[in-house]
Amino acid sequence: MSTAEPRSRAVPVVLAGARGHGRWHLDNLRRLQDKGIVRLAGVCELTPLTPHEIPEGLGAPEQSADFGALLDSTGARIAVICTPIPTHTDLALTAARKGVHLLLEKPPAPSYAAFRRMADGVAEAGVACQIGFQSLGSHALPAIRELIAEGAIGEVTGVGGAGAWARAESYYRRAPWAGRRRLNGVDVIDGALTNPLAHAVATALALAGATRADDVTGIETELAHANAIEADDTSCVRVTTADGRPVVVAATLCAEDPDDPYVLVHGSRGRITFWYKQDRVLLQRAGHGPEESEHGRTDLLENLVDHLTDGVPLLVPPAATESFMRVVEAIRLAPDPLQLPEDAWHRLPGEDRRVVPGIDGLVAAAADSLALFSELGAAWASPTELAKEVRT
Repeated sequence: MSTAEPRSRAVPVVLAGARGHGRWHLDNLRRLQDKGIVRLAGVCELTPLTPHEIPEGLGAPEQSADFGALLDSTGARIAVICTPIPTHTDLALTAARKGVHLLLEKPPAPSYAAFRRMADGVAEAGVACQIGFQSLGSHALPAIRELIAEGAIGEVTGVGGAGAWARAESYYRRAPWAGRRRLNGVDVIDGALTNPLAHAVATALALAGATRADDVTGIETELAHANAIEADDTSCVRVTTADGRPVVVAATLCAEDPDDPYVLVHGSRGRITFWYKQDRVLLQRAGHGPEESEHGRTDLLENLVDHLTDGVPLLVPPAATESFMRVVEAIRLAPDPLQLPEDAWHRLPGEDRRVVPGIDGLVAAAADSLALFSELGAAWASPTELAKEVRT
């Protein structure tokens, strides 16, 4: 890694994938450009953005469907990659070979082998790579770790995660790869736990202190879907960590009453709940009333710029997502998700979405009890068909 250099001007950035979630990156680039931190130099899209798709104030960045050529012509120092999951590895390596640093959206790859190829290639090229788990930039994480170290909740016994979200059926028609496990023989693995609610998994593993591949000794999955898709939209996973503590994350995109996802740290004398989208923490412990706190957040692109210019440590380097990628791999290798029977879900009247009755409570119960759906008595969950352990 090269020595950090003082920032003399805004860092030129190319954004690959500016529609869909990429619109969030455009808005963030506008915010950071207004602060003089970055400059949007180029946009890589198969179909160029129209002027009204570019936020006011970002100017007229160069546009091209040729990512490598765009990096060359713009002199970009950073590439933000927000493209379909199967393209992440090759685009990241294209940038790395050109000496361009990276903010790579989550999930970083659809398989552990592809992730390893990306991470090793980036390291060999000597460029910095930040993985886009924005929740890991929350200042709540070090605050929670400090509470744990102080013994505020006693001995940590496990970590749970719960995400009860809703997605319209049209969500799965937004792109050819949406809701797919594979497309044209290529891994996609676009499931609830690996993409929309991937932050719950990564954040739970981070708070369990189990971010490296060797921190994981076993993974059990229960994958199902109510929607007419290949991948899972209602699923849970239990990770056994090297210290023997379970990490259980349950997720659905078929919630009755969608709510903010959270991570729950269980202790022998209390618990800590972290609503990671709100950066909000609730401490509940014996002998004390509930204590709530709100925290700031460091933007990951800004952290990457600070890393390049001032030597500030990266918040989410690839190594910090190895255990998450072990979960992705376990889901990739698991049997295809179970199609929920028609009596287990229904369409909401007047809405374009499917709902699984009782799933909100089931997701919460999994995080609370560190149990899988089948162990909680879900009528449609079968441990013989769903629960498979993958030793990593």
